[in-house]
Amino acid sequence: MNVFEPRIITFLCNWCTYVAADAAGVSRLTQKTNTRVVRVFCSGMVDPSYVIKAFAEGADGVLVGGCHPGDCHYIAGNMKAWRRSFLLKKLLNELGVEDERFRLEWIAASEPHKYAKVVNEMSEGLRSLGSFRSSYSCPSQTPRDHEKAVQSSPFS
Repeated sequence: MNVFEPRIITFLCNWCTYVAADAAGVSRLTQKTNTRVVRVFCSGMVDPSYVIKAFAEGADGVLVGGCHPGDCHYIAGNMKAWRRSFLLKKLLNELGVEDERFRLEWIAASEPHKYAKVVNEMSEGLRSLGSFRSSYSCPSQTPRDHEKAVQSSPFS
């Protein structure tokens, strides 16, 4: 039996969430998904066009992980990510992307169990939604159109 395994792209803060993800792996905490990690210095540095591109390239879900409010290494980068996430969710909804496919989470370096829990919860939710590629189709849009849309992003 072929079980759908969601592809999740994670953009993780170098100072907190990436450390938690690393600790989760070292501790051999179970993570039931095909996850790809992109380490960024701060969650505030994740441009919304990266998220859109991840979906365009075949991701079933995207997780952005940052430091808890008040703990950002760059003072307020996580709050920048939080503000952007509101606009990004609206844009993703307009593009036909379900809310459950994008998450912003605050995960400290000392919370590897929380990281594993978030990834597993997201994976289960995406498994019930099914593949993004099979649920989303826009035949009139070509990759070149996508590149134009990303370049003209109001978030940059």
